[in-house]
Amino acid sequence: MSRKFRVAVIGGRPAPIAGAKELGIDVVLVHEKGAYDEAIAVHTERIVHVASIADGPAILQVLRPLHEERPFDRVITTTEPAAESTGHVVDALGLPGVSEHTARALKDKALTRELLAKHDLSPVKYRMVHGPEEAAEFLAEVGGPIVLKPVDGVASLHIHCIADADEIPAAWAAFQAAGIAAPIAEEFLEGPVVSVDSISYGGRHVPIGYSEYRMNDRFVEWEVSTPSRVAVPWLTELRELTPRLLDAVGLTEGPSHSEFVLTPNGPRVLESHARLAGSGAPELVRRAFGHDLNRYFLTVPLGIDTIPETSPDPIGGAAVRFFTPDPGTVRSVEVEEDLAITVRQLPKGEVPLVFLPYLDELRGDEVAVVIQKSPGDEVPPLLTVADCTSGYVIATGLDADDAVAKCDAINERIHFHVG
Repeated sequence: MSRKFRVAVIGGRPAPIAGAKELGIDVVLVHEKGAYDEAIAVHTERIVHVASIADGPAILQVLRPLHEERPFDRVITTTEPAAESTGHVVDALGLPGVSEHTARALKDKALTRELLAKHDLSPVKYRMVHGPEEAAEFLAEVGGPIVLKPVDGVASLHIHCIADADEIPAAWAAFQAAGIAAPIAEEFLEGPVVSVDSISYGGRHVPIGYSEYRMNDRFVEWEVSTPSRVAVPWLTELRELTPRLLDAVGLTEGPSHSEFVLTPNGPRVLESHARLAGSGAPELVRRAFGHDLNRYFLTVPLGIDTIPETSPDPIGGAAVRFFTPDPGTVRSVEVEEDLAITVRQLPKGEVPLVFLPYLDELRGDEVAVVIQKSPGDEVPPLLTVADCTSGYVIATGLDADDAVAKCDAINERIHFHVG
């Protein structure tokens, strides 16, 4: 009889645990009440609730008795708010996985930069600044544009590109209004942004997919395409730099998502995360490279699946494009009649508990659309990735250009009338 595994998964909307029982994995899901799709329960042994998935001691309190009854093989997460709290439990129970130190090293961008500098990797000028005067001093020292952003920020929120000292007071006022006391200042990195999605086990890291983005002037990524075309000239460097980055922060197993800017001087680390990527990227990697990172999230740490010996070549391309109608109240959504693809409509008034609703159900569709707005709904300004709530089109293509072209063509045939 094959061995039965047990894991605790912290958070996720929902956690990618569909099919766990069929793999011989008992999942205890730890989540906040009302913050997950209750349909996920059929894939779990049980669900336990905590007030906050960011509260490590509280999570430990509910999991320790369960661990004593029948030990967990792993405690894992793939959601940013639970990164450090999960590490706290991993350390307390003495389990392999992402430690609290590694989770903090990746969340705290100043600590990330410090560790990169210590390992002589990806040189970028940076400084924590505690007032407008310090930000202005750093701008003068750099002698060019800088970026001010929260040291633990996510989703492109509160990012300010500063080219002139006169722009600093407004940025600082915005930080104060958001309760951000000490942002990090970094030299502005000129070049396209790409990402590398990797899987690790036993301290060995294998980059799998590599993606690129289209974004607005607020750095909000409204399209992801895989494999990246702009990354190809730098692919050898990216595949060498990514494992060195993960070693520097102490990551030994599980998925990771690392973002880089392709500067004229080579790739520079933007940030990295010990989790699956957002915006549907794992599904794009599955379509374009044939490796299922959502499955690997569970199976690789448990030894059910082994990681590839080398980084795979792409077998096709894939893209997801979010609809970006103008802000305002939706009057109607028009879908041209001869659109011969799957079109799913989120019921009016339903608030999805996943960022890309129905994505799992569309795995077999070459091209598909999800519309998330109905007449009377509000379209927010696109200030952060979390504002990409109008819906999306996902496509598989012969290559990334083909997939992007399919998304663009569909986007032109779905009309949001906003007033």
